[in-house]
Amino acid sequence: MTIRVAIADDQAMVRAGFAALLGAQQDIEVTGEARNGEEAVAMVLDSGVDVVLMDVRMPVMDGIEATRRIVAADSHVRVVMLTTFDIDEYVFDAIRAGASGFLLKDALPAELVNAVRVVAAGEALLAPSVTRRMIERFASEPAPRRTAVPELGGLTDREREVLVQIARGLTNNEIARELFIAEQTVKTHVSRVLGKLGVRDRAQAVVAAYESGLVVANPPR
Repeated sequence: MTIRVAIADDQAMVRAGFAALLGAQQDIEVTGEARNGEEAVAMVLDSGVDVVLMDVRMPVMDGIEATRRIVAADSHVRVVMLTTFDIDEYVFDAIRAGASGFLLKDALPAELVNAVRVVAAGEALLAPSVTRRMIERFASEPAPRRTAVPELGGLTDREREVLVQIARGLTNNEIARELFIAEQTVKTHVSRVLGKLGVRDRAQAVVAAYESGLVVANPPR
């Protein structure tokens, strides 16, 4: 199965470099390029793609708003945000907008290709550093707004334990060691948690865990 990819970045050199690399892969096809968020939205909704590599800062419409519109219009499209630093100030807003992951612009070629394949498979590309950034965001708010998430009531005790560990930034392997269960069992629980919560991936599950109050961030010292 060929993964259809669109690239949205206001720098022509960046678009060309990414397109050349991805286009050389047998299982990936670059279907189009956009110079700003507005062009990205129109291109994705007109032609249909599986994954969008989306720059955060672009003229006319930024990557966050473009991501929000794309995800709202077509829930199967996965968006990987392109950032200059892993502590980008827009990380939290991008995840809430529906981004499935983040990639540094100076990432290794293999990391870029892997990112496309990972999110196309329905997984989230959420590094521990990004998760910590989200936690810090919640902890910095003096009175975080809690949102009722009725679906949490449908989780088993073990599934809630797994969700807590996901929200703390642990990988499947780390969760397995923490809970003394097999990694394959963790994968099964993660899949069920996402399904019951009705969220796209781990990134959205982290948001749900904190906004519901299931996990409370400790203020930074």
